[in-house]
Amino acid sequence: MKVALLTMFNGLSSTYSLVNIVAEQLRMLLDSNTEVKLLVSENCPDEERRGVFLDDRIEWVKIKNKIDGKIIHWKDYSNPKEKVHDTFFKEADIIAEDFVDQLSDVDVCIMHDIHFQGWHLVHNVAIRKAQKQLPNVKFIAFTHSAPANRPLKIEWPLSARYSSMPNTVYVYPTQSGIPALAKQYNVPEGMCRVVSNSLDLSSFQGEEVLKIKEKFLFQEADIFVVYPGRLTTAKKFEKVASFCGALKKVSEYDVKVLFCDFPSKDIEGEKYKTIIQLAGCKSGLDYKDMAFTSDLGFPHGFPRKGVLELLALSNLFICPSFSESFGLTVLEAATKGNFLIVNEAVPALEELGKKLNAHFMRWDARNFGFDTRETYKPSEQAYYEEHAAKVISRIRENPVLHAKTLARQRFSPEWVWRNQLEPLLRG
Repeated sequence: MKVALLTMFNGLSSTYSLVNIVAEQLRMLLDSNTEVKLLVSENCPDEERRGVFLDDRIEWVKIKNKIDGKIIHWKDYSNPKEKVHDTFFKEADIIAEDFVDQLSDVDVCIMHDIHFQGWHLVHNVAIRKAQKQLPNVKFIAFTHSAPANRPLKIEWPLSARYSSMPNTVYVYPTQSGIPALAKQYNVPEGMCRVVSNSLDLSSFQGEEVLKIKEKFLFQEADIFVVYPGRLTTAKKFEKVASFCGALKKVSEYDVKVLFCDFPSKDIEGEKYKTIIQLAGCKSGLDYKDMAFTSDLGFPHGFPRKGVLELLALSNLFICPSFSESFGLTVLEAATKGNFLIVNEAVPALEELGKKLNAHFMRWDARNFGFDTRETYKPSEQAYYEEHAAKVISRIRENPVLHAKTLARQRFSPEWVWRNQLEPLLRG
């Protein structure tokens, strides 16, 4: 499949929000190994290309924007009562010829605001003319602003902003705008679709986090736990795995846990990781629900900056540590908007947990001058499941955690591509 993105950009400044939306769609298409053309104005400067716009897999097409050797200056025809200028139809014919030449080898043409914006009226009319010679091309018309009210009476060519085009699906970023979109273009709501704007956090993340995301698929998890620490039994990694298993069991949520581990001489690393995995699986996790950064390319430890980036993506932090003098990672997790669970039996964690309104659980602990040993009735698993139910309830009721999790799950480029854009292209 070959897809063209018809934008008619005159520039590629990232301050123009549509440039960012198109950039994310380009990433989606390229990541799926789809052939892609990008149609811009011939006046679009090459030196403004940044980021994904520099990808050499993109076929750049500069659409004619001159008539009789002079630049075509687009006029805004948002007012449906205006009259078009004298050379309007001649300009549209020149552009239409170029559209036919450049779109004859594509399967789908995605248009961005071409039917909506008043200053794109000449391109709107041109693409309608070109379409008559492109019978095998499917068109998808994105509208990125609030739909315009349809006038009671309007004449051609101004009516192009309020008319449907054959073999075209109309798209808006939210479901709430679909009825208004259908009215603007005078089409049934069944000819309209929702494709959300995506939030691509990858451009703000370091290479280390991107490397982890390629190998451990946590982006759509309902519960994502990050636990950093030296791979020692004192940090109780297996307790984190066990509690995550209980969370999955009582809720049927998709639970993922990433251990940002670094070597310890206390216990042989591979042996301890097996113990941790067995504990998680016994409690309710699958092997694929757990990962260690030491197995994902970072055998000597994961960079602290990367840990903070991961904590910004997680929504639950569990600290069952046997001993802490302060609990800095708890504080770091708190600043990144995580629900906190700490070991109440450790004095430093109890003190910090009270200040941060953490959820308390009890594990073996070192106190000042003595150690504690916990017993659970009827069983440790029952204790975990009892607290897991309470934690799930609190997380569900927390609007901030809900928003953070949903933004990661349902507005990622991967989710939008797989659930909205790709089905539209292939449908």
